Amino acid sequence: MIPDSLKQLLSHVDGHQRATWEGRDVALFNMAWGEMAISLQGAQVLHFQPTDDTGWLCVTPTPQALPGAIRGGIPLCWPWFADERYADESPERNGPFHGLARHAMWRLDAVDDHAEGIEVHLSPEERLHSQLTARVVIQANAQRLNVEIISENIGDAPIKTSGALHTYLAVNEAHQCRLEGLAGARYLDKLRGFAESEQQGTLAIRGPVDRIYHTNEAVLLNDGQRTLRIGKQSSDSTVVWHPDSDLPSDTPADAAKQ
Repeated sequence: MIPDSLKQLLSHVDGHQRATWEGRDVALFNMAWGEMAISLQGAQVLHFQPTDDTGWLCVTPTPQALPGAIRGGIPLCWPWFADERYADESPERNGPFHGLARHAMWRLDAVDDHAEGIEVHLSPEERLHSQLTARVVIQANAQRLNVEIISENIGDAPIKTSGALHTYLAVNEAHQCRLEGLAGARYLDKLRGFAESEQQGTLAIRGPVDRIYHTNEAVLLNDGQRTLRIGKQSSDSTVVWHPDSDLPSDTPADAAKQ
Protein backbone atom coordinates (compact mmCIF):
# COMPACT_ATOMS: atom_id res chain seq x y z
CA MET A 1 0.00 0.00 0.00
CA ILE A 2 1.04 3.63 -0.35
CA PRO A 3 2.88 5.26 2.59
CA ASP A 4 1.05 8.21 4.15
CA SER A 5 3.96 10.54 3.38
CA LEU A 6 3.80 9.72 -0.34
CA LYS A 7 0.00 9.92 -0.36
CA GLN A 8 0.18 13.41 1.13
CA LEU A 9 2.58 14.58 -1.57
CA LEU A 10 0.27 13.26 -4.29
CA SER A 11 -2.73 15.03 -2.77
CA HIS A 12 -1.10 18.40 -3.59
CA VAL A 13 -0.40 17.52 -7.23
CA ASP A 14 -2.67 18.54 -10.11
CA GLY A 15 -1.25 17.02 -13.27
CA HIS A 16 2.40 16.02 -12.88
CA GLN A 17 5.35 17.51 -11.04
CA ARG A 18 8.65 16.65 -9.36
CA ALA A 19 9.04 16.36 -5.60
CA THR A 20 11.29 14.84 -2.93
CA TRP A 21 10.24 11.77 -0.95
CA GLU A 22 12.50 10.16 1.67
CA GLY A 23 15.49 11.99 0.19
CA ARG A 24 14.72 10.82 -3.34
CA ASP A 25 13.68 12.72 -6.43
CA VAL A 26 10.25 11.46 -7.54
CA ALA A 27 7.92 12.20 -10.43
CA LEU A 28 4.29 12.44 -9.28
CA PHE A 29 1.19 12.14 -11.45
CA ASN A 30 -2.35 12.94 -10.29
CA MET A 31 -4.50 12.76 -13.40
CA ALA A 32 -8.10 12.13 -14.42
CA TRP A 33 -7.25 8.43 -14.98
CA GLY A 34 -5.54 7.97 -11.59
CA GLU A 35 -2.26 8.38 -9.70
CA MET A 36 1.32 7.26 -10.18
CA ALA A 37 4.65 7.90 -8.48
CA ILE A 38 8.06 7.09 -9.98
CA SER A 39 11.38 7.25 -8.15
CA LEU A 40 14.20 8.56 -10.33
CA GLN A 41 16.50 6.36 -8.33
CA GLY A 42 16.04 3.10 -10.20
CA ALA A 43 13.32 4.37 -12.62
CA GLN A 44 11.07 2.56 -10.17
CA VAL A 45 7.28 2.84 -10.13
CA LEU A 46 6.39 3.20 -6.44
CA HIS A 47 2.63 3.69 -6.67
CA PHE A 48 -0.11 3.19 -9.23
CA GLN A 49 -3.81 3.63 -8.54
CA PRO A 50 -6.49 3.98 -11.22
CA THR A 51 -9.44 6.22 -10.45
CA ASP A 52 -12.15 4.33 -8.52
CA ASP A 53 -9.72 1.57 -7.47
CA THR A 54 -7.24 0.93 -4.68
CA GLY A 55 -3.48 0.92 -5.23
CA TRP A 56 -1.99 -1.95 -7.21
CA LEU A 57 1.45 -1.80 -5.56
CA CYS A 58 2.88 -1.72 -2.06
CA VAL A 59 6.09 0.01 -0.96
CA THR A 60 7.89 0.34 2.35
CA PRO A 61 7.31 3.65 4.19
CA THR A 62 10.91 3.50 5.47
CA PRO A 63 13.28 2.80 2.55
CA GLN A 64 16.99 2.38 3.11
CA ALA A 65 19.06 5.53 3.08
CA LEU A 66 20.61 6.44 -0.26
CA PRO A 67 22.17 4.78 -2.17
CA GLY A 68 20.24 1.79 -0.81
CA ALA A 69 17.45 0.33 -2.92
CA ILE A 70 13.72 0.87 -2.29
CA ARG A 71 11.75 -2.24 -1.34
CA GLY A 72 8.39 -2.13 -3.07
CA GLY A 73 6.72 -0.91 -6.21
CA ILE A 74 8.41 -2.30 -9.32
CA PRO A 75 12.20 -2.51 -8.87
CA LEU A 76 14.14 -3.00 -12.11
CA CYS A 77 16.56 -5.93 -11.91
CA TRP A 78 19.02 -5.34 -14.79
CA PRO A 79 21.31 -6.52 -16.35
CA TRP A 80 21.04 -9.52 -14.08
CA PHE A 81 18.56 -11.00 -11.63
CA ALA A 82 19.76 -12.24 -8.21
CA ASP A 83 23.31 -13.67 -8.55
CA GLU A 84 23.25 -14.36 -12.28
CA ARG A 85 25.92 -11.68 -12.74
CA TYR A 86 28.48 -14.49 -12.45
CA ALA A 87 27.57 -15.57 -15.99
CA ASP A 88 28.50 -12.09 -17.22
CA GLU A 89 32.17 -11.80 -18.19
CA SER A 90 32.10 -7.99 -18.38
CA PRO A 91 33.99 -5.73 -15.92
CA GLU A 92 30.70 -4.99 -14.14
CA ARG A 93 30.09 -8.62 -13.14
CA ASN A 94 30.91 -7.96 -9.45
CA GLY A 95 28.11 -5.43 -9.01
CA PRO A 96 25.22 -5.53 -6.53
CA PHE A 97 22.55 -8.19 -6.04
CA HIS A 98 19.75 -7.81 -8.63
CA GLY A 99 21.87 -5.66 -10.90
CA LEU A 100 22.88 -2.05 -11.48
CA ALA A 101 19.65 -0.33 -12.53
CA ARG A 102 17.80 -0.06 -9.23
CA HIS A 103 20.63 1.81 -7.46
CA ALA A 104 21.33 4.21 -10.35
CA MET A 105 19.91 7.68 -10.94
CA TRP A 106 17.73 8.02 -14.02
CA ARG A 107 16.65 11.10 -15.96
CA LEU A 108 13.12 11.89 -17.07
CA ASP A 109 13.52 12.20 -20.84
CA ALA A 110 9.91 12.70 -21.93
CA VAL A 111 6.35 12.73 -20.61
CA ASP A 112 3.61 12.24 -23.22
CA ASP A 113 0.36 13.23 -21.52
CA HIS A 114 -2.92 12.63 -23.33
CA ALA A 115 -6.59 12.20 -22.45
CA GLU A 116 -6.46 8.41 -22.14
CA GLY A 117 -3.24 8.11 -20.15
CA ILE A 118 0.46 8.89 -20.02
CA GLU A 119 3.76 7.59 -21.39
CA VAL A 120 7.01 8.27 -19.52
CA HIS A 121 10.53 7.71 -20.94
CA LEU A 122 13.60 7.41 -18.71
CA SER A 123 17.31 6.69 -19.22
CA PRO A 124 20.27 6.41 -16.81
CA GLU A 125 22.16 9.60 -16.00
CA GLU A 126 25.43 7.71 -16.44
CA ARG A 127 26.49 4.66 -18.43
CA LEU A 128 25.73 1.59 -16.28
CA HIS A 129 27.49 -1.06 -18.34
CA SER A 130 30.39 -0.99 -20.79
CA GLN A 131 28.58 -3.11 -23.38
CA LEU A 132 24.86 -2.55 -22.70
CA THR A 133 22.50 0.41 -22.76
CA ALA A 134 19.08 0.58 -21.15
CA ARG A 135 16.02 2.75 -21.22
CA VAL A 136 12.61 2.42 -19.61
CA VAL A 137 9.15 3.22 -20.97
CA ILE A 138 6.19 3.38 -18.56
CA GLN A 139 2.62 3.57 -19.87
CA ALA A 140 -0.36 4.10 -17.56
CA ASN A 141 -4.08 4.66 -17.90
CA ALA A 142 -7.26 3.83 -16.00
CA GLN A 143 -7.09 0.13 -16.91
CA ARG A 144 -3.44 -0.70 -17.41
CA LEU A 145 0.13 -0.21 -16.22
CA ASN A 146 2.93 -1.29 -18.57
CA VAL A 147 6.65 -1.13 -17.75
CA GLU A 148 9.21 -1.94 -20.43
CA ILE A 149 13.00 -2.28 -20.19
CA ILE A 150 14.69 -1.80 -23.57
CA SER A 151 18.25 -3.12 -23.58
CA GLU A 152 20.78 -2.95 -26.43
CA ASN A 153 24.17 -4.58 -26.81
CA ILE A 154 26.44 -1.91 -28.31
CA GLY A 155 29.58 -4.05 -28.06
CA ASP A 156 31.15 -6.39 -30.58
CA ALA A 157 30.63 -9.64 -28.68
CA PRO A 158 27.53 -11.46 -27.42
CA ILE A 159 26.80 -11.11 -23.72
CA LYS A 160 24.50 -13.07 -21.43
CA THR A 161 22.02 -10.97 -19.47
CA SER A 162 18.91 -11.51 -17.38
CA GLY A 163 16.43 -9.21 -15.72
CA ALA A 164 13.15 -8.88 -13.89
CA LEU A 165 10.40 -6.46 -12.98
CA HIS A 166 10.40 -7.40 -9.29
CA THR A 167 6.80 -6.29 -8.70
CA TYR A 168 5.35 -5.97 -5.18
CA LEU A 169 1.60 -6.33 -5.71
CA ALA A 170 -0.79 -5.04 -3.06
CA VAL A 171 -3.53 -7.49 -2.08
CA ASN A 172 -6.43 -7.44 0.34
CA GLU A 173 -5.36 -10.59 2.21
CA ALA A 174 -2.42 -12.71 1.10
CA HIS A 175 -3.88 -16.00 2.35
CA GLN A 176 -6.98 -15.45 0.21
CA CYS A 177 -4.93 -15.08 -2.97
CA ARG A 178 -5.26 -17.51 -5.85
CA LEU A 179 -3.17 -17.45 -9.02
CA GLU A 180 -4.52 -18.90 -12.24
CA GLY A 181 -2.49 -19.50 -15.39
CA LEU A 182 0.34 -21.54 -13.87
CA ALA A 183 -1.27 -25.00 -14.15
CA GLY A 184 1.01 -27.45 -15.92
CA ALA A 185 4.09 -25.23 -15.63
CA ARG A 186 7.32 -26.65 -14.25
CA TYR A 187 8.83 -24.71 -11.36
CA LEU A 188 11.83 -24.62 -9.04
CA ASP A 189 10.94 -24.35 -5.35
CA LYS A 190 13.62 -22.30 -3.57
CA LEU A 191 12.17 -23.25 -0.17
CA ARG A 192 12.82 -26.92 -0.98
CA GLY A 193 16.38 -26.62 -2.20
CA PHE A 194 15.34 -25.76 -5.77
CA ALA A 195 13.41 -29.01 -6.12
CA GLU A 196 11.58 -29.18 -9.46
CA SER A 197 7.85 -29.87 -9.63
CA GLU A 198 4.82 -29.28 -11.83
CA GLN A 199 2.01 -26.96 -10.79
CA GLN A 200 -1.29 -28.78 -10.34
CA GLY A 201 -4.26 -26.47 -10.89
CA THR A 202 -4.62 -23.08 -9.22
CA LEU A 203 -1.89 -21.87 -6.85
CA ALA A 204 -3.38 -20.86 -3.50
CA ILE A 205 -1.19 -18.85 -1.10
CA ARG A 206 -1.31 -20.45 2.35
CA GLY A 207 2.16 -19.63 3.68
CA PRO A 208 5.62 -18.62 2.44
CA VAL A 209 6.22 -19.15 -1.28
CA ASP A 210 9.37 -18.67 -3.38
CA ARG A 211 9.13 -20.33 -6.78
CA ILE A 212 10.45 -19.81 -10.28
CA TYR A 213 7.91 -20.96 -12.87
CA HIS A 214 9.08 -21.75 -16.40
CA THR A 215 6.25 -20.13 -18.32
CA ASN A 216 5.54 -17.12 -20.49
CA GLU A 217 1.78 -17.18 -19.93
CA ALA A 218 -0.20 -14.38 -18.27
CA VAL A 219 -1.31 -14.92 -14.66
CA LEU A 220 -4.57 -13.88 -13.00
CA LEU A 221 -4.21 -12.85 -9.34
CA ASN A 222 -7.45 -12.90 -7.35
CA ASP A 223 -7.30 -11.67 -3.74
CA GLY A 224 -10.99 -12.10 -2.94
CA GLN A 225 -11.89 -8.52 -3.86
CA ARG A 226 -10.42 -7.96 -7.32
CA THR A 227 -8.52 -9.73 -10.08
CA LEU A 228 -5.33 -8.37 -11.67
CA ARG A 229 -4.00 -9.73 -14.96
CA ILE A 230 -0.20 -9.88 -15.00
CA GLY A 231 1.13 -10.27 -18.52
CA LYS A 232 4.59 -10.06 -20.02
CA GLN A 233 6.65 -10.29 -23.20
CA SER A 234 10.19 -11.58 -23.89
CA SER A 235 10.31 -13.42 -20.57
CA ASP A 236 10.34 -17.18 -20.05
CA SER A 237 9.90 -17.34 -16.27
CA THR A 238 7.56 -16.03 -13.57
CA VAL A 239 8.65 -15.66 -9.94
CA VAL A 240 6.01 -16.05 -7.23
CA TRP A 241 7.35 -14.79 -3.88
CA HIS A 242 5.53 -14.23 -0.61
CA PRO A 243 7.66 -14.26 2.57
CA ASP A 244 4.64 -14.52 4.89
CA SER A 245 5.85 -13.73 8.43
CA ASP A 246 9.56 -13.98 7.51
CA LEU A 247 9.72 -10.33 6.52
CA PRO A 248 12.80 -8.29 5.55
CA SER A 249 13.91 -5.81 8.22
CA ASP A 250 12.77 -2.73 6.25
CA THR A 251 9.20 -4.02 5.88
CA PRO A 252 6.29 -3.17 8.24
CA ALA A 253 4.98 -6.06 10.33
CA ASP A 254 1.49 -5.89 8.80
CA ALA A 255 2.92 -6.35 5.29
CA ALA A 256 2.71 -10.14 5.71
CA LYS A 257 -1.00 -9.90 4.87
CA GLN A 258 -0.52 -7.57 1.92
